This record gives sequence, C-alpha cells and structure tokens, in this order.
Amino acid sequence: MFGRAAAAAERALDAASGELRSHVTLSTASVYPERTEYAFRAAADLGYDGVEVMIWGDESTQDATALQELSDRYSMPIRSLHAPTLLVSQRVWKGGPAPKLTRTADMAVELGAHTVVVHPPFRWQKKYAGGFQQQVEDLARLTDVTIAVENMYPWRGGKREVVAYLPGWDPSEHGYESVTLDLSHTAVAQQDALELVHVFGGRLKHVHLADGVGNVLDEHRVPGRGTQKCAEVLHELSGRGWTGDVVVEIGTRKAKDDAERMGDLQESLEFAREHLACGSDDACTRTSTEAATVGEGT
Repeated sequence: MFGRAAAAAERALDAASGELRSHVTLSTASVYPERTEYAFRAAADLGYDGVEVMIWGDESTQDATALQELSDRYSMPIRSLHAPTLLVSQRVWKGGPAPKLTRTADMAVELGAHTVVVHPPFRWQKKYAGGFQQQVEDLARLTDVTIAVENMYPWRGGKREVVAYLPGWDPSEHGYESVTLDLSHTAVAQQDALELVHVFGGRLKHVHLADGVGNVLDEHRVPGRGTQKCAEVLHELSGRGWTGDVVVEIGTRKAKDDAERMGDLQESLEFAREHLACGSDDACTRTSTEAATVGEGT
C-alpha cells in the first residue's frame, strides 16, 4: 500500500534529483458525493502525488484560500484545476463561460497549479465558442499555465446523435496547442484511445485515467474494469518519456461504504503506477492485453 510518508519521500527525491516523470494525481470528482476535503485526505493517505480540483458547487473548490489551506493541511500539491464548464457547474461564479475560464487560470497561478482542464463550449454558447481557441492561446501565453482542452463525445439517444459542442467534441480536429485525453470519454465516443495518443502527439499534456465499455454512458470506471486501452496508453506515454500528469478520475458514488471507495481509489493508483513503470516492456503489454480480454468476458 502506498502511504503518505512514501509519497512525501518520493516527491522529495524527485526534487533533489531533478528527475522528470509523470505524476499520478487524484481528481476531487472521484470522491463525489463526498466533499473536497475527503479527496485531499484520501490522496494523502493513499500516496497520490497531488490533486486535481474540479471547480463546481462545493464552495471550497471556488476559493483559492480554502484550497490552499487544504493543500497545506494534507501536504498535497494542487497540480491542476478543472474549469467550471460542465452542465452541473453552470451556476458556479457569476458571468459567462469566458470570464470563468480566465478566473480559473488566475486561480491556477495563485495556487501554483500547472494545468487547467477545460471542456469545449456547448453549441448554444456561440459567442464563447467563436473566441474560444484564441482565449485558450492567450491565457496560456499570459499566465504560463497549460490550458488543456479535453476530448468529449457526441450525445446519443437511440439512433440519434446530437452535436453538443462547438467547434466540436474531438480536439484532434482542431488546432489547440494543448489537449487532455479522457479515456472514459473515448469509450463513449467509441474512439481508440491509443490511436489518439499518436494523433495528439506533442499536444497531449494531460490524461484523465478511467475506463468504460463503449455505451452511451460516461461511466468513469476503475481502470482495467472496462474495454479501453488504459494500460497500453500508459505504456506508450512512459516509453516516450512523457512527463504530464495522469489524473485518476473515476466514479465512486455507487460505492456501498468508505472502504469500497478507498479500495477503488487505491486500485486505480496502483494500476497507474504499475503501467507507467512498464514503459514499452513486452511482458507488461502481454499481461495487460490478457487482463483486458478477461475483462471483456465479465
């Protein structure tokens, strides 16, 4: 089991050696409906390298001072923020989506977070969508924060498919400088996540690690419990010396108790660490392929 002391020692060793590596962090969304402090405490106890804060209805996520206090209390760095651009966070802060994105970038600077994750605009946000790519580029240049646009998916119902995002849900079709790859979203979109790693190339700066089985639901399963190439993606990133953050973003709202939730968070962390350590090792690849085959039969 990864403990708080082990994680602290590892971070100190990285700092002393100047080693560049991927960090495995925990999204606060992974503990919903628990509060933000629960995520910081869980990340510390399990040995995560830091936290990604989803800015939404929990007021502590909207306040840099409150977040810094949590970071200090649990010795957990806030490495990234997720802008309040989800349907469930439309009422967070006043004003439109463009000012909210700017405010998130400013908060990232204040907290020392390196990355802001943002969804592409919804199709009804036409004014925001018209200036979105330029705003993303300007904020990255002015703040030195990576603004990483996340891959989404078409909304499906029966045989109908709704285009819900402008200029589109797939960042591979647009010229964003930095992108986030979410493996639960690739499942819904029925895309090959490993292929997207190659398509994104050097633009891939951030990963949301989760799993899915390719239906219409954005499931955010524990990695290894779906059909996505989670292990292979991590092998590829490690093999190329990629140094972005791998953020565990799973759904635990159906966990029957605290022990089950913590078990899922630990399993996800161990999965990420194990497969990032593999690089392009053939034995690791064979093992992960066999595990995926078994998972498809369950």
